[in-house]
This record gives sequence, structure tokens and C-alpha cells, in this order.
Amino acid sequence: MTRIFRAAGLAAACAALGATATIAAPAQGQVAAIQAQPDGGLFAGLFESVAALFAGSDDVQVAAPAPAPPLADLVSKFETDSAPDPEQDCLATAIYFESRGEPIEGQLAVADVVLNRAASGRYPPDLCDVITQHAQFSFVRHGHMPMADRASEAWRKAVAIAHIAEDRLAETEVPADVLWYHATYVSPSWGKRLTRETQIGLHIFYS
Repeated sequence: MTRIFRAAGLAAACAALGATATIAAPAQGQVAAIQAQPDGGLFAGLFESVAALFAGSDDVQVAAPAPAPPLADLVSKFETDSAPDPEQDCLATAIYFESRGEPIEGQLAVADVVLNRAASGRYPPDLCDVITQHAQFSFVRHGHMPMADRASEAWRKAVAIAHIAEDRLAETEVPADVLWYHATYVSPSWGKRLTRETQIGLHIFYS
């Protein structure tokens, strides 16, 4: 899919919408080709927004964005043994203790639940406070999180997934209103009052 845009201001518009635009100098009599690349995993709607802004011009041709890299590639890219800030460290710790034995898609979904809660207005806005809130995550004891094995591969993956989730670098399998999950081997009473959305690995997610 392509769109034709006016060249002036296009790069700034893309930047404002969270993308970058690379402009190739046109040959004589040709339009300039621009490849718009997303800076995150939620660019599809932004691309259409840029299209709406510049529709009707015939100066510049803009190609549709390339698909986001597979989640496994992103995890490999961002694996590290330390998170850059306390919030991401708390998120990585939750991923590690809640889902380190799950597929990476399930680990990302667990991270998304924490982020969804922080954004919902129904829970504290701080990720660490969301995770340590009383009786919310079973690995937390008296408001304190245990220390993960930070020399393990599971921890490195958890840090990567926390980064990917916070920066929205990958498509999520759980909508923004998914605030709860539980393992398949338990059946909490609150699950009957909620809407089941999906199951990933051994976790069932609810809105």
C-alpha cells in the first residue's frame, strides 16, 4: 500500500506520530520515495494518520511500514542482566516470578497486565506499587519482592520483555482492558465474574 504526500513537513509529522521518514532523492521527473519506519510496535494507525494529513498531494510517495520484528528476535536483541530503572526492574521481577516457565508471548502478556493496571486508574500508577499491592501477586510477601536469580537466562529474558512491553515494541495478545489472569490449575471465584479473553500457555486472561 502506498500514499502520496506533500514533502514539506512530512518528516516532522512522522516524528510527532512516533515514526521516522527516510527520504530518497528522486531521479529527474520522479517523485521522492519515503520509507516510513515505526519506532514502536503500534505504528499501523499512526501511518494512516500521516496519510490523512497529507492526502491529495502528488509530491512524495510513502511506502507502508515494514512489519515489526518477531518477538523472539526482539527478546534476543534486548536481553541483558540489569534493567535501566527501578520501574522496569520491578516489571522484570514480576515477569520472572509469575511466568518465567511460560512462552515469551505469555510472559509479554503478564507484563501487559501490569502496565494495563498502572494505566487503568483502578490501581496505583507506579509499576512497583501495582506489583507489591496487597494480595495481588502470589510471589510478593508482605509488600516485598524476592530477588530473582540475576545470573540466569530467565532473568535476562524477563528484562528484555519488560523493555519490549514498556516501549510497546511488539503487538500484544491482550487488550488494554485485560487486568487479571490466573494459572489454569487454579479456579478463583473472581474469574466467574469477569470476561475471559484468551489463554496463553498456562495463564488465562480476563477483562
